[in-house]
Amino acid sequence: MIERIWSGKSPLYLLLLPLSWLYGLISNLIRYSYKSGLKKSWRAPVPVVVVGNLTAGGNGKTPVVIWLVETLQQHGLRVGVVSRGYGGKAESYPLVLTADTKAAQAGDEPVLIFQRTGAPVAVSPVRSDAVKALLAAHELDVIITDDGLQHYALQRDVEIVVVDGVRRFGNGHWLPAGPMRERQARLRSVDAVITNGGTALAGELSMVLQPGKAVNLVTGEQRDAAMLKNVVAMAGIGHPPRFFATLKQLGVDLQKEIAFADHQAYSPEQISASVQLGQQLLMTEKDAVKCRSFAQPDWWYLPVEAKIQGLQAEKLLQKIADLILKTHL
Repeated sequence: MIERIWSGKSPLYLLLLPLSWLYGLISNLIRYSYKSGLKKSWRAPVPVVVVGNLTAGGNGKTPVVIWLVETLQQHGLRVGVVSRGYGGKAESYPLVLTADTKAAQAGDEPVLIFQRTGAPVAVSPVRSDAVKALLAAHELDVIITDDGLQHYALQRDVEIVVVDGVRRFGNGHWLPAGPMRERQARLRSVDAVITNGGTALAGELSMVLQPGKAVNLVTGEQRDAAMLKNVVAMAGIGHPPRFFATLKQLGVDLQKEIAFADHQAYSPEQISASVQLGQQLLMTEKDAVKCRSFAQPDWWYLPVEAKIQGLQAEKLLQKIADLILKTHL
């Protein structure tokens, strides 16, 4: 239902407009309070790059963070990542991730980023505290913040917005009548707009999510996803239909699709009850970080990799590199 409302296919959004106007008023007041200096923001001693979005729901932000971290690492730069840690609850903050940190503590996306990139990762509701914790523990050249475009208490040097190229901005209204955290005009002040799928507009960077081989959660075996049989697909991400569509494009033998809420915590009983004898379970990598400890032999996940190429991507990376160089001078 919410997708129909946000896409403009249902007139029920009209009932929610007063709440949206209130949301927009508060959002603009918060931004103005930092911009005018009424509220103080903190500047890190190293460049900070924010990867965020204007809308609620999955736009492909985490794959962009991983792409950015890995690309900068390949150029010999020391990269750290901070996050709010949605879906996790640590005993205390800030929390610097280790190999033993669970998604229940740090959230699924920070654990995924840590496992994929090996970069230092810290989470805290106060992102400046996470940055300070990372810098106290590691010598870093740059900080990437996973989400946080609207977290103005932390100053940033580069802002990147990820846009779903198919859904774009829906009906264009603020939450809850529409999907917007900030209005589309905000794009005029950011450094780059990366469009995930669909058609990138003029000035936007085009991105595609390239799936890899399916990976077994227990053994680590890799196999073409199309080789799996009687597949039950599950996705607890911001926009599960994108995952299911990818599997169909790969020719996966889909028997059932199960969509969970984003950042949902799982129990062994809950997942096992979804799979019958002779079926194989295929999930997102984001789900896998929460299921690995109780995984069964026929459970698999499908990793995806962001592909962002072209002159604009090179200019974005060069801008970040120049900021780092300037810091060291």
